Amino acid sequence: MAAPGAAGLSGLLPAQTSLEYALLDAVTQQERDELVYQYLQKVDGWERDLAVPEFPEGLEWLNTEEPLSIYKDLCGKVVVLDFFTYCCINCIHLLPDLHALERRFSDQDGLLIVGVHSAKFPNEKVLDNIKSAVLRYDITHPVVNDADASLWQELEVSCWPTLVILGPRGNMLFSLIGEGHKDKLFSYTSITLKYYKDRGQIRDGKIGIKLFKESLPPSPLLFPGKVAADHATGRLVVADTGHHRILVIQKNGHIQYSIGGPNPGRKDGMFSESSFNSPQGVAIMNNAIYVADTENHLIRKIDLEAETVSTIAGVGVQGTDTEGGQRGEKQPISSPWDVVVGTSGSEVQRNDILWIAMAGTHQIWALLLDSGTLPKKSELKKGTCLRFAGSGNEENRNNAYPHKAGFAQPSGLSLASEDPWSCLFVADSESSTVRTVSLKDGAVKHLVGGERDPMNLFAFGDIDGVGINAKLQHPLGVAWDEKRNVLYVADSYNHKIKVVDPKTKACTALACTGDAEAAFNEPGGLCVGDGGRLLYVADTNNHQIKVVDLEARTVSVLPVYKPASAVVDGPFPTEKQKTVPKVPKSAPHIQLAPVTVCPGQTLQLKLKLDLPPGAKLTEGVSSCWFLTAEGSEWLLQEQIPSGDIESISSQPTIALRIPTECVSLEAVVSVSAFLYYCSADSSACMMKGILFRQPLHIADAQPGCVAAVELTHVF
Repeated sequence: MAAPGAAGLSGLLPAQTSLEYALLDAVTQQERDELVYQYLQKVDGWERDLAVPEFPEGLEWLNTEEPLSIYKDLCGKVVVLDFFTYCCINCIHLLPDLHALERRFSDQDGLLIVGVHSAKFPNEKVLDNIKSAVLRYDITHPVVNDADASLWQELEVSCWPTLVILGPRGNMLFSLIGEGHKDKLFSYTSITLKYYKDRGQIRDGKIGIKLFKESLPPSPLLFPGKVAADHATGRLVVADTGHHRILVIQKNGHIQYSIGGPNPGRKDGMFSESSFNSPQGVAIMNNAIYVADTENHLIRKIDLEAETVSTIAGVGVQGTDTEGGQRGEKQPISSPWDVVVGTSGSEVQRNDILWIAMAGTHQIWALLLDSGTLPKKSELKKGTCLRFAGSGNEENRNNAYPHKAGFAQPSGLSLASEDPWSCLFVADSESSTVRTVSLKDGAVKHLVGGERDPMNLFAFGDIDGVGINAKLQHPLGVAWDEKRNVLYVADSYNHKIKVVDPKTKACTALACTGDAEAAFNEPGGLCVGDGGRLLYVADTNNHQIKVVDLEARTVSVLPVYKPASAVVDGPFPTEKQKTVPKVPKSAPHIQLAPVTVCPGQTLQLKLKLDLPPGAKLTEGVSSCWFLTAEGSEWLLQEQIPSGDIESISSQPTIALRIPTECVSLEAVVSVSAFLYYCSADSSACMMKGILFRQPLHIADAQPGCVAAVELTHVF
């Protein structure tokens, strides 16, 4: 079916505006439904359809078996086009509505949602980054990468998110701009389906869906968003966002507690029954962990002594209040993204305030953990939750009056309570800036990034410089280094860590070494630990916690493990059998000289691996070896395929008995070894792998005694 003609959304505007006004005057649901039905009759009866243009050829698709065509594959369907960009908080807010719509109507009912990803930032045009977002937000409908915004421009789309509802001929029927239109979305869609079903124009055939998430390998972490350090014990708290849980990890990588997960939920109680929904920010003080439970629109408190989770702010649905002032558990809030424990305006440092980056309303809020005061506020009761800075308008506006300032999706917080700083540092993601909020008077000031026009949220880049001449791209995290008086910034969409001197406003990239381990992928959070020696980075799209040694300027991966003694509730399924992990691409692959063996003989493969000076195997984590024979699996029948490496001074010898009946006279066996070790003071831990390939020639005659083959390497 050929498209009869194309036009932008402006062609719908007069008719839909009339409908919207009429709906305001309707009293009953029946009246509203009848108005929508009459509108459809009018639009469907136009002499010429407002036809959506075909998807351009060559676009990249996700969650489909092949590219889709509006006038072939989607003919006979009611289609909802969701124009989105994955960084946008409003687009994230819309996803639960789309998930609910998909649960109510399937493609067999005649409905299909297609995400049209039209990027704001250059980083968001990259397919691999969109794949990560599709996984992170559990998007199961088809998504097309409209990297050059060609469809966006042809339809005259002007903002994110925008929904366009199409009829079964590719004819545009409705548009919904922004979030918060769930009732209209369901009404327009359900009545459109009924209207065209009554006319026999809906096809119930299935669309070829192939979910990208089904190709995701298992991982201890999934899109970790934030990390915080417990300075008293050295433990880390990790928001394992994709697994919907909070992990308490010892500094050697052992998981001490796992709370929530693996599925999203909203439940208080004991660790074993509690649940979260895509948690982000975490802060630890003594035995209390505060959590920004982002997609539940809640602030949660984890009590490590009582092993319980409770809600201390939010009501579980997205709020629109931009003032606040109620007790926390009665105060609606919107997409809290980060939290930090700090002090109020009093001279005594009491840690009586939980500062909140409220991304959903573009503000900074405060939750009183004890009775106290805020700048320009009278005494506030314990539990009060209210706006501290930000008007609620999405802007890059600095102002001496905190309520007149404007933020744009603030996503990271860090506190410098000492003089002369006495401020909150804010990673303001959508303006690509770092800002400060004074703890003395609430004044909001610019630090680095962005530009002077408060309405321009497109002043991004990757430029080292001073103040406004430095450029960032969607930073999500900040961490204050009290020892060096510098600020570390997770410059997320530039895949870098930046260092900012707040005195001079100089901003430079943090240079580190560590081969492939030094490569970040949209890092979302970071914190300083170990007395200022280490920087821990939640490397979100790499599904890792990276450890930066700030003195040696090296980067390593923190191994995350569940020892037998860990208190883990739910997220680690028991493995049915031990699977062979993949050796990292950067690991040594050593090809050994061929050896001759005969049937019935036992070949001794002796491991002789050495660690760097001063290093030692990580206590409580099993370093291990695996024996494989790809293409010659018959060699491994009745063999011991794996084992532990308990000591560097006494490493195992792997015994390979050659079968008496051999399928082939040529074969290759491989030994992979994985060592988990820490520096002498256990402050930095890492994992290294190695692969040895041993070719075998199997002879009929006894070749005589074969000496043990030594598998030697120094890390």
